[in-house]
Amino acid sequence: MADIRIKGRMVNALRISLDTNDHDAIRQQLKPKLQAAFPPGTLAVIESSVDQELIALIQLLIDLEVQPMAVTEGILGDQARAIQFPVLPPDRQLQEIKATKEQVVEVKPESTADDDEKADAAPIVAHVTSYHDEILRTGQCIVQNQGDIIITAGINSGSEVIASGNIHIYGSARGRVIAGAGGNTAARIFCHALEAELISIAGTYCVADDIPPNVVKKPVHIYLNDQQELVFKALQF
Repeated sequence: MADIRIKGRMVNALRISLDTNDHDAIRQQLKPKLQAAFPPGTLAVIESSVDQELIALIQLLIDLEVQPMAVTEGILGDQARAIQFPVLPPDRQLQEIKATKEQVVEVKPESTADDDEKADAAPIVAHVTSYHDEILRTGQCIVQNQGDIIITAGINSGSEVIASGNIHIYGSARGRVIAGAGGNTAARIFCHALEAELISIAGTYCVADDIPPNVVKKPVHIYLNDQQELVFKALQF
C-alpha cells in the first residue's frame, strides 16, 4: 500500500483574555499593546470570563487589525456556534515531569598548548536523550529541548511529549506527540501503537481524525518528505 501523506501547519495566534465587556475599555487598553508588538492581521483566539456581544467584539478586533479565528469553550461558546464561529477547547494545564533518566553527550572545545583558558573551558552540551520508564499519565508532559525522548511505556490521552529531536514510544501513543520542536525537519517519530490525539514534526501536524486508518493502533514510523508533508509508514515486525 502506498504511503499516505497529510499536510497541515501549526499557526501562531494571540490568546486575548478578557475580564470586561466594556468595549471602549478593551479598545483603549488593547490598541497600544497590539501596535507595539504585533503586525496587522495577527490571528487571535478570544477567551472571556464575562458574557458579552461576540459579533461586536469580533468587529472591534478587526478594527484593531487583528484577525479573530476562534473562541475558547466557555461563556462565549453558544454565541460562537450560533454564528458558526470556531470554538476551541480550553488550554490544558499540564504538569511537566522529569524523565526517569537522561543521557548527555558533551563536546569540549578544541584547545591548544597556548590556550589555557580554552583548555579549562566547561564542556558544551551537544545532545541530550531523555528516557522515561513509566506510562506518561493524563495531564503530564515531558519536554526535551536539546535532543530525543525515548519512552519505554505508552502515553495516555491528555498527555504530551515534546522534543527538539526524535521521539520513540515503545507502547501506545494516545496523547500529543510533537517532534522537531524548533523547526528540526529531520526529526522522526516511532511508536508501537499509534492512537495519538495529535502528531507534529517541525510544525507540520495531523490531528486524530486525519491519521490514516491503515496505521491506527499499528507500529508506525512518521517523518516529513521533501514537500514537508507527514508520511505515515507502517512498520513490519
